[in-house]
Amino acid sequence: MDTHSLTVFMAVAESGSFSAAAERLFLTQPAVSKRIAQLEQQLGTRLFDRVGRRIRLTEAGEALLPRARQVLLDLEDMGRAISNLTGRVAGTLRIGTSHHIGLHRLPPVLRRFSREYPEVRLDIQFIDSEEAWEGVLHGDLELGVVTLPPRPDGRLHTQTVWNDPLVFMCAPEHPLTRHRDLTLDALTRYSAILPSPATFTRGIVEQLFHEQQAALNISMSTNYLETIHMMVAIGLGWSVLPATMLDDGVVALNVDTPLPVRKLGVVTHPGRSRSNAARAFLGILQGGD
Repeated sequence: MDTHSLTVFMAVAESGSFSAAAERLFLTQPAVSKRIAQLEQQLGTRLFDRVGRRIRLTEAGEALLPRARQVLLDLEDMGRAISNLTGRVAGTLRIGTSHHIGLHRLPPVLRRFSREYPEVRLDIQFIDSEEAWEGVLHGDLELGVVTLPPRPDGRLHTQTVWNDPLVFMCAPEHPLTRHRDLTLDALTRYSAILPSPATFTRGIVEQLFHEQQAALNISMSTNYLETIHMMVAIGLGWSVLPATMLDDGVVALNVDTPLPVRKLGVVTHPGRSRSNAARAFLGILQGGD
């Protein structure tokens, strides 16, 4: 059993398609099918049920999946540890970050890093912070630059890089702007536009209202803060957004209950070796540049 066959197996299992796996691995579909057939022959069992165009893992495939992932992660970690001995900063650095952080926080970091370490290929995935967190946890990403969870999670190492104050805001013509002092109860009488329920930022807001026994009146949700800002600016509701997003299109609301400061930072896996590229990136990131 070779590692390439395990890589092909993982790609098929994760994509649910031989053709999608072939595209991801830059192989032909017959080559993928041949690798899976060889692996099934070696193990003496079927790994996938093929029903029409749908692919599903068999019981044996489900049992192999976490073991195959761990083998590939261990080999990658071994390769990083050996490569680090040379001191060369090169290779591929896989990073996950949110669209908001990628737009508003990372450009100067990425600019400096790419200039100082031209031999590193940056593989940046713009995804939700929660997805990036899971990507680091499962070894698909080496680093995550994300909104940190409001409650500690010891499975990953976290470090705050930026404090990101949150602000209640709405459009200048919204009825809430007529009030000099507002309570959370007053906000609940109007529609709110907030990030999706699974996001760390939504959890921060929901916890605040829960503590004050106030029920949110949520009309719309989306994961993209820039989209929320646009909808707030045209008067569709109020929201909670980073203070950095205050501009001529929205105004801050004076609410008597302060919002917690959102933490943005980096997450890494404590059980895996960091590549030289990751160390260099963290050095620039934590330097605040």
